Amino acid sequence: MLLAGAALALAGLVVTGCTSSSSKSSSASSSTAAGSSVSPSPSASAAPAPSSSNQLQDDYERVIANVLPSVVQINTASGLGSGIVYDTKGDIVTNAHVVGSATTFSVTLANSTKALDATLVGSYPDSDLAVIKLSSPPGGLKPATFADSGKVALGQITLAMGSPLGLSSSVTQGIVSATGRTVSEPRSADSPGATLGNMVQTSAAINPGNSGGALVNLSSQVIGINTLAAVDQEMNGSAAPGIGFAIPSATITGIADQLIKDGKVSNSGRAALGITARTYFSGDFQPAGAVIVTVTSGGAAANAGLQPGDVITKLGDTQITTLSSLTTALASLQPGAKVTVTYQRDGQAKTADATLGSL
Repeated sequence: MLLAGAALALAGLVVTGCTSSSSKSSSASSSTAAGSSVSPSPSASAAPAPSSSNQLQDDYERVIANVLPSVVQINTASGLGSGIVYDTKGDIVTNAHVVGSATTFSVTLANSTKALDATLVGSYPDSDLAVIKLSSPPGGLKPATFADSGKVALGQITLAMGSPLGLSSSVTQGIVSATGRTVSEPRSADSPGATLGNMVQTSAAINPGNSGGALVNLSSQVIGINTLAAVDQEMNGSAAPGIGFAIPSATITGIADQLIKDGKVSNSGRAALGITARTYFSGDFQPAGAVIVTVTSGGAAANAGLQPGDVITKLGDTQITTLSSLTTALASLQPGAKVTVTYQRDGQAKTADATLGSL
């Protein structure tokens, strides 16, 4: 079965899915002849029970008990992923690439083996988020608590919860390795190739099937939705251990609230110039900027005097050579930010000051 996953181009790394296989291994212990018996050693029979006095272990067990009931497994016709119970009405937030083009789903709660029917509420692929809803929500649903992702800091301990490789209710641990990452998913049948800003990087293992699951702090709060895991292209696509990315909680709640209320997103919280564009190629067929195709009336570009045919070569201090580099630069900025746009018009270099709008 194809498990929900996504890919990322970032400094030689690509995010992709992994597969697992099982194999039989020989035991290192010697076998006894048929009919013989071996008595347990005194030291083995007297082994003490595992100690639970370690405070960090206690914290892990407490967080898992608190949050894991809020993490579900989502099955579609093409694969599986994870999701997070958002409210007692049966709304579940997940990745848009887990949902794909499906509109009906089979959901299994963490404390049950019974599959429940669910339908699509809304999907917003530009932020790789979606909401589905249980058709007949059972009593006792436990919504997750979402953290203030602005307080997520480097080095904080994290637990990743979900269904990697179909292994439901699995937990891995790590730390917050970085914040504010901007990453890009490749275009696929389930993803338009979204560029995602302000991502949380974690060393907690994230595998196919973890997508849509919870990245949790030791206060039993969701700080992000597990979305991407990296592999190293220079190592023939082998796993790059400890490099995963999660969409921050502020983005999750902002998008999910709009999808639940309106079935669509009118304010993404993502910066936009208010244009459509494509990669511009120079006379020697090298990418040399992003050429504006259309300008939205009243948008940031229009208000700054930009026109169709202008070739954007720099946004602030960031060099722009392709449409992808323009999208990545915008993803790292916020609506309302003021930025200088460097562009070419009729072969002449010009600049314009723009106040970014919202995608």
